[in-house]
Amino acid sequence: MRLWSCVVRLQLACFAMELHPECNSRVPAILDTLQKMELTPEFRGKEVIRIQNFRSASVDDIAAVHSSAYVMGLEKAMETAAQEGLIHIEGSGPTYATSTTFSESMLAAGAGITVTDLVVAASKITANPPSGFALVRPPGHHAVPRGPMGFCVFGNIAIAARYAQRVHGLQRVLIIDFDVHHGNGTNDTFYEDPNIFFISTHQHGSYPGTGKMEEVGKGPGEGTTLNLPLPGGSGDQAMSAVFEEVIVRVAQTFKPDIIMVSAGYDAHVLDPLANLQFTTNTYYKLALFIKQLARELCGGRCVFFLEGGYDLRSLSYSVADTFRAFLGEASISSKIDNPAVLYDEPLLLVDKAIAKIKAIHAL
Repeated sequence: MRLWSCVVRLQLACFAMELHPECNSRVPAILDTLQKMELTPEFRGKEVIRIQNFRSASVDDIAAVHSSAYVMGLEKAMETAAQEGLIHIEGSGPTYATSTTFSESMLAAGAGITVTDLVVAASKITANPPSGFALVRPPGHHAVPRGPMGFCVFGNIAIAARYAQRVHGLQRVLIIDFDVHHGNGTNDTFYEDPNIFFISTHQHGSYPGTGKMEEVGKGPGEGTTLNLPLPGGSGDQAMSAVFEEVIVRVAQTFKPDIIMVSAGYDAHVLDPLANLQFTTNTYYKLALFIKQLARELCGGRCVFFLEGGYDLRSLSYSVADTFRAFLGEASISSKIDNPAVLYDEPLLLVDKAIAKIKAIHAL
């Protein structure tokens, strides 16, 4: 099996703020670990293909998700950023920008589009195409149609989903978001769209406070948004049950043409921004199961997009084990995960949450 990855090393505003969790160390830390674990083209040849020369997203690509007023306003704000060095563009995150934020965020969105192009092209000549992973920052799933939010500038996965529909004719897109925080931007973008099914698992009560079970879509999109807040302390057992009892059933009923994944690694037990108990092994299994689901349902078309993950060690090893899953290799999580830091999961609460969401969506 092969794997394509697009890498974007951005120099966004928060890079100057080393204490900001969405810092410039994230992607380099991942790349260093991939190198150390011999998961790069230097060691794997054509098994792992790193795409480094790719186009930025066009304004039309971005405008398929975000309002023209926001896109033009952000581009104009770069003049102020050039004068001041650092500007504050959204408060809940907070989210900052420098003079290069607009162009570099366009490049990040372009990386997702490029990986999508490659995966779709490969699926036309083989039943088992390579998986794709856009290793980019800033993340995108909080960016709402009208503006930035929560470290996110443009909705990378939403832009790629619209692109897949428009350019490749892949009308039915399943988006799985396992970031610890609700992907409110993706949620809002497709809330009335019956052809994009958005699933988000996230910690109950976490930022940004959206993503309640009762938020199921609206109008023609009613029923194609599924939000499953998990109680604090949920971990591997909880997510395994969610995948088997909820995600698989939704996917089999929806019958997607492509699966896209907002891959946030901040649900890891060591991540400082939340309180779930995912492990490296949790992420390995998620990648393995999602890839298998894509093979069964949509010709193997599957693209991951990096979202959160702020403990550099757990982020890096979890992405590396995701790569191993894509390549059909055994996990090395037993050498990385420390069971001593885990505690009993609230499985009764998890079971109640699963039962409730299954009732809401008639699963």
